[in-house]
Amino acid sequence: MNPAAVGRRRHELWVRATRVLKSSSFRLALLYMLLLSISVGILLGFIYWSTAGFMDRQTDATIGAEIQGLAEQYRQRGLPGLSTVIQERIARDPAGAGLYLLADADLKPLLGNLDRWPAGFLAADGWIHFRLRNRGPNQAEEHAARGQVFRLRGDLLLLVGRDVRDLEGTRHLILDALTWGLAITAALALLGGWVLSHRVLRRLEAINQISREIMEGDLSRRIPVGGSNDDFDQLAAGLNQMLSRIESLMDGVRQVSDNIAHDLRTPLTRLRTKLELLRAELGDTHPAGATAEETIADAEELLTTFNALLRIARIEAGGRRAAFAPVDLVPLVADLAELYEPVAAERLQQLTFSAPRNAWVIGDRDLLFQALGNLVDNAVKYTPEGGLVDLRLTGTEQDILMEVADSGPGIPAGLRAEVFRRFFRADHSRSTPGSGLGLSLVQAVIQLHGATIELLDNAPGLRVRIRLERGAALATDLPQPNSP
Repeated sequence: MNPAAVGRRRHELWVRATRVLKSSSFRLALLYMLLLSISVGILLGFIYWSTAGFMDRQTDATIGAEIQGLAEQYRQRGLPGLSTVIQERIARDPAGAGLYLLADADLKPLLGNLDRWPAGFLAADGWIHFRLRNRGPNQAEEHAARGQVFRLRGDLLLLVGRDVRDLEGTRHLILDALTWGLAITAALALLGGWVLSHRVLRRLEAINQISREIMEGDLSRRIPVGGSNDDFDQLAAGLNQMLSRIESLMDGVRQVSDNIAHDLRTPLTRLRTKLELLRAELGDTHPAGATAEETIADAEELLTTFNALLRIARIEAGGRRAAFAPVDLVPLVADLAELYEPVAAERLQQLTFSAPRNAWVIGDRDLLFQALGNLVDNAVKYTPEGGLVDLRLTGTEQDILMEVADSGPGIPAGLRAEVFRRFFRADHSRSTPGSGLGLSLVQAVIQLHGATIELLDNAPGLRVRIRLERGAALATDLPQPNSP
C-alpha cells in the first residue's frame, strides 16, 4: 500500500478516535464506568470481608476452644497433666496446623513444636501475629501464624496458635480474584462505553452530514431512520417532518418570488421598450426627453434588481452544483483585473494583481467570476480617487485564498455580519447606485461552493478573504501553486 495512503488512513483513525474520546456520550460512559467500578468495588470488598473475615473468626474460635480445653486440663491435673495433653496433641498430628509452646520467664522453650519464641508483636489481649518458618525441607520460606499467650503459675508462658498458611493463601487467592474481577469489570465498561459512543457518534455524524447538505441548499435530503424505533429514530422522524415542512414553505416562498419576478419583469421590459420608443419620437430637443431618459434608468434598475433576486434564488436552490468542474482561478482573476483596470484608471486608482502559477478548485466558473466581479466592482466603486485596489491569490496544500482589498472607507466591525442581508446598504453607500444585493449574491455563491468568506480591516479600507478547498482529485494530479 502507498505510504501516503497509510499515513492518511492512520490520521483518519486518529481523528475518529479523538472525536470519540471528546464526545459527550463517551464522557457519560466514563462516568458510568466510574460509578460501576465503585459499586463493584464496594460489593467485592464486602465479599472479601465476609469470606476472609469468616475464616479469621473461625480460626480464632478454634484457638479459643483449644485454650479453653488446655486451661481445663491445667486446673484439673496441673502442669504435668497440661504437658501430657500438649505432647499427645503434637504426637497425634505432628505436621498439623496446631502450634504449642511452653516457655519460662526468659522465653526459653520448655515444651512444644516450636523451637523458639516468636518475635511477633504481643497485643494487650494476649493475641500475637508472627511469621513461622516451614517445618518441611524448604525452611527458608516463611508464612503467617497466629496465636494467644497466657501466663501460668511459676512465671511460665503458654502459646497456643494455628498455622494460617492455608488461610493466607486463600485470602490472597480471593483478593487476586476480586482485583481481576474489578479490572475486568472496568475494562468491559470502558469497551462498552467506547462501542456505545462510536455508535452514537456515527448516528450524530449522519445527522450532521445531512444538515450540512441541507444548509448548502439541498432541502430534499432527509435523515436516515434505522428502523429500530429508538430515540434516534424518533428524533430523525421528527426532524424529517420539520424538514419537509420547511421545504414546502421554502418552495412556496421561492415560487412566489419567482412568479413575482417573472410577472413584473415582463411588463417592466415592455415599459422600458415603450419609453425608448417615446424618447426616440420626442427627440433630444423635446423637454420631456430628459424625463423619459430618467424613467428608462429607473426601469433598468428595477429589472437589474429582479434579475439579481432570481439569480440568488437559483443559486440557493443548489441546482448549479451539477455543473461543477475543475477551475483554475488564476486566469479567472487575471480576466477580472484586465476588465476593471480601465475603470480603475479612470478614477486614478491603482489596481494590482498577484497569483501563483495555478490555483485549481472544483466549482462553477461563471458563478465564481460573477461573485468576484461583484467584490472588485464594490472595491473600485467605494475607493476614492488615487486609492489602491489589490487582487491576490495564495494557496496551500488544502486551500486557496482569494483576497480583494481596497483603501476605501471600509465597513464598521459591527455591520460586517449585516451586509450580506438582502437590500442592506450602509449609510455611506446610500448615495451610490445599487440595490444592496451584490454581497447577498456573493454569499450565495460562496455557500454553494462550501467556501468561507471573511470581512477584515485593511487599515484603511476593507479586505475580503474567501477560502475555497482545493480540489481533492487535483491536489496530486496537477502542479502545486507557488506563493508569490
